[in-house]
Amino acid sequence: MNNDYILYYDSPVGLLKCKSDEQKLKEVQFVEEKKEPQSSQIPLILKETSKQLDEYFKGTRKQFHLNLHLQGTEFQEKVWNELTNIPFGELASYKKVGEKIGNEKAMRAVGNANNKNKIVIIIPCHRVVGSNGKLVGYGGGMWRKEWLLQHENTNVSSDRL
Repeated sequence: MNNDYILYYDSPVGLLKCKSDEQKLKEVQFVEEKKEPQSSQIPLILKETSKQLDEYFKGTRKQFHLNLHLQGTEFQEKVWNELTNIPFGELASYKKVGEKIGNEKAMRAVGNANNKNKIVIIIPCHRVVGSNGKLVGYGGGMWRKEWLLQHENTNVSSDRL
């Protein structure tokens, strides 16, 4: 039986709904309110997700180490995996991400894959910017993208975990 579990995480940039099965994290999404009840039993993966998010928001965690269950097309999953290689406090353009996955002309497709990312912050789509370095699009709202980038910029010199 494949049960999903939900844990709500109250972050500095709003409420996050974290969803997993027994072993893998499936989703971390910004939500306005708790529409589904939080699970009475919380599997280890969600406890670890909460702990690592705590460390990230304290500025001590620069990289997440969680077992993820990606749910997308082969292209989307390739993009999401590449996003996890963008170091904390650094930015990459949509074109650069496209180049890294072997398709430099796929800027729009990379943007679309970013938009479909269901595991925000942990898969850091907020670190992707336009070729001119300008902040463009973020499903969670531009203010959140700006906050996350400022947070990382402020804490970038801390020791890496």
